[in-house]
Amino acid sequence: MNVWRRLLLAVVCGVAVASIYASQPVLEPMGGDLGVPAELTGWIVAIGQIGYLAGLVLLVPLGDMVDRRRLIAVHLALTAVGMILTASASAAWVAFLGLAAAGVFAVVVQITVAYAASVSPPAERGRNIGVVTSGVVVGILGARVVTGTLAEVWGWRSVYAVLAMLSLGLMVLVLVALPSEERPNRPAGYRRAVVSLRGLFGQRLFLTRGLITFFLFASFGTLWSGLSLPLGDRPWQLSESQIGLFGIAGVAGALGAARAGRWADAGRAALITGLSLTLLILSWAAIAQLPWSLWLLIVGIVVLDFAVQAVHVSNQHLLTAAHPDRTSSAIGGYMVFYSLGSALGAAATTAIFAAHGWAGSSLLGAGFAACALAVWAADRRRPLDGAKLRSERACLIG
Repeated sequence: MNVWRRLLLAVVCGVAVASIYASQPVLEPMGGDLGVPAELTGWIVAIGQIGYLAGLVLLVPLGDMVDRRRLIAVHLALTAVGMILTASASAAWVAFLGLAAAGVFAVVVQITVAYAASVSPPAERGRNIGVVTSGVVVGILGARVVTGTLAEVWGWRSVYAVLAMLSLGLMVLVLVALPSEERPNRPAGYRRAVVSLRGLFGQRLFLTRGLITFFLFASFGTLWSGLSLPLGDRPWQLSESQIGLFGIAGVAGALGAARAGRWADAGRAALITGLSLTLLILSWAAIAQLPWSLWLLIVGIVVLDFAVQAVHVSNQHLLTAAHPDRTSSAIGGYMVFYSLGSALGAAATTAIFAAHGWAGSSLLGAGFAACALAVWAADRRRPLDGAKLRSERACLIG
C-alpha cells in the first residue's frame, strides 16, 4: 500500500470519528439553538456513542462478507446524510436522528482498519495499521480545535455541513483510488457473522487485549472529558477556543506513535504494550501539575496520547494477525471495549473532579492505566497450554 492510500484511509478515519466528537466543544450553543435543556445536553454526545455501539455489533461484521472498499464508500455516504440532517435540523429530535445515524455509520473506521490490514503484506501490516489508526486520534482531538474555530465564525451548523462535504468527497476518492479486495473465503451469511462475535470473547488473546483497551481508553477519557473543567476554572480561566488548542499537543503525541506499527511488525507488540502503559501511568504525574504548570500539562498530554496510540496500534496488529479471515469482526468486537472504557472515563472524571478536584481526576486516570498494566503483566505470567501456544504463537511475542 502506497503512502497516498494510507493517507486517504487515515483521513477517512479522522472524518468519521470527528462526526461523533464534533459536538463536544459546541454543546452549549447547539443545545440552546435546538431547545435542549442544559441538564440534557449531554445526550447530544451520548446519542452518537449509542449509535456507534449499535454499528459495531450490527454493521462491522458485514466487512467480512462484502467488498470493504464499496462498504467504506456506502458508509461515508450515509454518514454525510446524518451530518446534513443535523446541520439542517430545526428541532432537537431531528438533530438526534442525524447524530444517531452518523454514529451508526462511523464504524466505517473499523471497516477501514480491517481493509488496511487485509490488503497489506504481513511484514507491513502493523505499519499500515499504525498510519491509518492515527487518523482516529487526530479526528478525536483535531475536532476540538477545528470545531471551535468554525463555530465562532459561522455557527455550530457549519461544523456538520463541512463534515458532510468531506464525507462525500472521501466517498468518491475511495471508489477511485482504492483497489478491491481479493478474499476467496467469506462467512456463509450475515447472521452467522454476527453470532460469531460471541466466540471471540472466549479467546484469551481477544479478551486480554480487550480489557487492556477498556482501561486504556478509560484513562484517555478521564483526561479529555475532564480537562476543560480545571482549565476553565481558576487560576487559568481559559476560553473554549483556548482549551481546544490543547488538542494539538494530543495530536502530536498520537502522530509520534505511528511508528508503533513498525515495532509490531518486528515482533515487539507485547513489549511495546508494557512500556507504553508504564509511560501512561507516568504521564499522569505531569498532568496532575495542571493547577501550577501548563507546560507540564502539555508534556503529560503528549506522552499520554503517544502511549495510548502505541498500545491501540499494537492491539489491532495482534488481533488482525490472529484472525486474518475475520478482521472486521475482530476489530468491531475489540472496539466495544474502547467505547465502554471511554464512556466510563467520561462519566467518572466529572464526578471525581466535583468531589476531589483535579488531583482526584489525575489519580483516577493513573489508576485506570495501572489496571491496564496489571492485565498485561498477568497475561505475560500466565503460561499457555500446548494447543493455545500453537494457535497464538504468531501473535503473543515473548
